[in-house]
Amino acid sequence: MFYLTYYLMGILLLPGLIYAIVVQTRVSRAFRTYSKTLSSKGLTAQEACKRLLTNAGVTDVAITRIGGEMTDNYNPKTKVLSLSDSVYNSTSISALGVAAHEAGHAIQHAENYAPLKTRNVLGAISNVCSKVLWPFIIIGILLSAFSYFAMGEIFLWAGVIFFGVSVIFSLVTLPVEFNASKRALTNLVDGGVLDTTEVKGAKVVLDAAAQTYVAALIISILYLLRFVLAIFVSRSE
Repeated sequence: MFYLTYYLMGILLLPGLIYAIVVQTRVSRAFRTYSKTLSSKGLTAQEACKRLLTNAGVTDVAITRIGGEMTDNYNPKTKVLSLSDSVYNSTSISALGVAAHEAGHAIQHAENYAPLKTRNVLGAISNVCSKVLWPFIIIGILLSAFSYFAMGEIFLWAGVIFFGVSVIFSLVTLPVEFNASKRALTNLVDGGVLDTTEVKGAKVVLDAAAQTYVAALIISILYLLRFVLAIFVSRSE
């Protein structure tokens, strides 16, 4: 019955999932729109990244090309900034905005930006928790099914706590991403990569992308609520 109740509560996720789909559609649309608009300065995303990092005094970050689409990222462990195929050599407003955002993360790292350090620590903890989350949930369900309710609840609540770490991770991610985008927009203008008119297009792309992290947080919270409600429902049976 717990198992059935848990999945019936999937209805709780619908608003978050719908919002995530809408957000992803907006991101794709914004990126495609401004991918057709080339910057007047003519710098590629790779060149812009290098300039922005140099201007910030960051000289130990490697800029590489990575396959895929929207796979751009900065790895603080290896100090490697990876730009996707559609971004690396592009001079479009979209590509420059994305590249500047990742450069923003590299600059955050170089400056020991506290929220980034916190996110990195929570990210490592969250990865461990995600691996043990479902075994604990499944064991809790099985114990409850065989009438070991007290022990079952211990495992279920442990699973809730493990999942709660991922919610906190999503929450801490927001200021890190918003700050990286804010830095990107400022640096693009100050670094002479985009003019004040062109940077408005980059802002549209980055604002849309930022909403994906908001959607991730909302979905994480709804999943957590689903877990908690399922436990309370099973307790009342």
